[in-house]
Amino acid sequence: GVGGDDDGNMETIIYEGYGPGGTAVMVECLSDNRNRTVSEVRHAFTKCGGNLGTDGSVSYLFTKKGVISYAPGLDEDVVMDAALEAGADDVVTYDDGAIDVYTPWETFGKVKDALDAAGLVAESAEVSMIPSTQADMDAETAPKLLRLIDMLEDCDDVQEVYHNGEISDEVAATLE
Repeated sequence: GVGGDDDGNMETIIYEGYGPGGTAVMVECLSDNRNRTVSEVRHAFTKCGGNLGTDGSVSYLFTKKGVISYAPGLDEDVVMDAALEAGADDVVTYDDGAIDVYTPWETFGKVKDALDAAGLVAESAEVSMIPSTQADMDAETAPKLLRLIDMLEDCDDVQEVYHNGEISDEVAATLE
């Protein structure tokens, strides 16, 4: 046959596993060859001290949500009022003034449109998998988790890597 860019056989595959320090990791892939993809993903987990799990092994620890992020400088009350009126679940303001708006993934587009219409320009907006619990990473496990994420993201078929590893500012400072 003639080669070409036929994406007819592409499928989304979600792999779940445990990373260093017991972190839960979900890997979203788009692939036309399941065997190649699972081999690359398993290799990354194994090389970084984790292991590939079965379907459902960690997905229960994540919730699919819309996340709309704003850079510091906006009035928190204005964002909160507009977000809650539009149907957002939660609004989180960080110490630096950045704001994240969380929405049910089903109404993400509607909430984003309402915030845009209110003149609030988002820095980023996406549907993501948000962990319900965090696993604290220490100076030993943090670099291993970051290496696993890098290895997974280097795989051609990997679209997104979600994890529940929490790296404190103190630990992050030791990694630089």
